[in-house]
Amino acid sequence: MLGAGLACPPCNIGPLSTPDYDMLAAQAIHSLPGGRTVFAGQRAEGFYVDLGSIFDLGNLRPFENLHATFGLPSLSAAAGVNGTDNFSVHSIALKVPLSDLTRHGTSPTNASSQASVVGVWASASRQAATVREPGSAYVQEVGEWIQVSRLGNPLFNEVLVGMGFKDLWNSLPPSADKRFAGGVQHPELAALLPVLYPGVFPNLAKLTAARADLVAILLTGLPAGVVPGFQNFTGSTLADMLRLNLAIPPSSKPNILGLIGGDAAGFPNGRRVFDDVVTVELRAIAGVTYPLVNSSYTPDAAAGAVTDGLTPASVNVPFLNSFPYLGTPQSGYQTSPLGVV
Repeated sequence: MLGAGLACPPCNIGPLSTPDYDMLAAQAIHSLPGGRTVFAGQRAEGFYVDLGSIFDLGNLRPFENLHATFGLPSLSAAAGVNGTDNFSVHSIALKVPLSDLTRHGTSPTNASSQASVVGVWASASRQAATVREPGSAYVQEVGEWIQVSRLGNPLFNEVLVGMGFKDLWNSLPPSADKRFAGGVQHPELAALLPVLYPGVFPNLAKLTAARADLVAILLTGLPAGVVPGFQNFTGSTLADMLRLNLAIPPSSKPNILGLIGGDAAGFPNGRRVFDDVVTVELRAIAGVTYPLVNSSYTPDAAAGAVTDGLTPASVNVPFLNSFPYLGTPQSGYQTSPLGVV
C-alpha cells in the first residue's frame, strides 16, 4: 500500500467547469516517502491502433490493395487511422524505486540474472452481485470480489484467445494460461494472413510447426541465448505477463519497434507508451521472430514490412516529458462524441 485517502482530479469537463486542467491535475500528483510518486485520474490515451481496419477481417490499410476481399470491390492502400485518438483513459501512474518491484528489495544491475526480471499484469474485479431495491435509489454490491478482466501483453486476449474463451481467460490468473497455449502456438491470424493476402506470405503458409518463438515472447519471456545479450525469462510457467528486465537502462536512442528494432529497452521488454506494439506483434505473428528458434526458416519479405500504418505521430495529444507522461485529456467541450476533433 503506497498511500490512502489521496486526492484524484475530476475529469476534464470544459473551460468553465475545469479551467486550467493542467494545474488542477498537478494537484493530484502526490510525492510519497521513499522517492515514490503516484497519480490516479484522467489522461489522454497514448496507445495507438487501427482497430477499425485490423479487426475487419485482418485488413491492414497500408496493404489493403493486396487483400483478397473475396469478390467484394478491391481496396486501395491508405494511411492507418488511430482508432483511440483523442480518447481519454482513467490511469493509475506509479513511479517507484526498482527495489519496490523485486522480490528481495534489490536494485538489479546484472541483466543476465533472472532475478532482474519482473512480470507484470493488471486485473479488474467486481463484487459478485448487485442488489437494487424496488422503488428507491438504493443499490448495494455484495459478495466476494470476482475478477472480470485482466491484461498483460497488448491484444493477447483479442487476437490469440479463441472467441468462446475470452471471458474465461479474463476470469483466470496468468498462471492458468497453459490452457490457452494452443492459440499462441498456432495463432489463427498466422494461418489467415496467407489466405487474406494471396501470394504475399508463401513461407508463412508452409509454417505448420508450433510457434515456440511466440510462446517465449509472450508466455515465458526470452531465455538467455535467444537474442544475444538479452533475456527477460521468468521461468517455465506459461503466463501472459509484461516482462521487464530491470537491469537494462532506458535507451538513449529509443526505437518504437523495441527489441526487433535493436532497442532492448523496448517492447517486449516491458512496454513503453510510445512503442509500436501492434506492428511488433503483427510482424512476430507473420514470422519475423521464428528464426530465433529455427534458423533455417526465412521470413517472407512482407513479414518485415507489415504494419497497421501508425506511429506516435498518430497520437493527436502529445505525451508529456514528465510524470505522469500521458498527455492532458481533452475536455468534453473540445471533443465530439465520436472522439474526433
